Amino acid sequence: MINRTKILQRWRLAALLTVTAACSARMAPAGVSLAIRRPPPVRVEVIGNAPGPRYVWVPGHHAWQGGDYVWTGGAWQLPPEIRFRRWESGHWVEARGGWYWVDGRWR
Repeated sequence: MINRTKILQRWRLAALLTVTAACSARMAPAGVSLAIRRPPPVRVEVIGNAPGPRYVWVPGHHAWQGGDYVWTGGAWQLPPEIRFRRWESGHWVEARGGWYWVDGRWR
């Protein structure tokens, strides 16, 4: 049988791990990933006609996956709401010994 002291120790450990995980998650902003080397130059994309009047071109970018850069092509997208009209592209930022991707967003 587990005594009261061991139960309290386990609860304290669980609480400490929960707080540590929550703090760690807050340190890395949402939509940011770390790459270990400079991203390659952005590819030139052929942009066709928009499929409709409200569509906005969201350009492609290099994503860091599996230890290397992978190209994610651009696409025509409808803004999520009528008040959004412009896409602010994501970008790579050099900081803290690596390269960080900051997601694009609608404005």
